[in-house]
Amino acid sequence: MKHIIITLFGKVQGVFFRVAAKKMAEKLQINGFVKNLKDGSLYLEAEGSEESLEKFIFWCKKGPKWASIENHEIKVGEFEGFESFKII
Repeated sequence: MKHIIITLFGKVQGVFFRVAAKKMAEKLQINGFVKNLKDGSLYLEAEGSEESLEKFIFWCKKGPKWASIENHEIKVGEFEGFESFKII
C-alpha cells in the first residue's frame, strides 16, 4: 500500500470535484480524503495499491467534466491507514 498527496490547481472548486473524487476513489478501493483549500486549489490524500493510485492520479489530472486542471503537484507521503475516503 502506498500514500500520495495530490494538489490540483485551476477550476477545481464549485464543479463537484470532491464528490466525483470520492466516487472514483471508492470505485478504485482508495482511502483518504479530499478538501478545498482557501487559495482555490484542491488537496487530496490517497492510499491504495500502486495500480489503483496510478488510475486515480490519471483521473485527477482530468477531473469531472466541468473542471479544468491548470497544474498539479504529486508527492509521496507516509502511510496512515485511512479506513475510507472522506470529503472534508
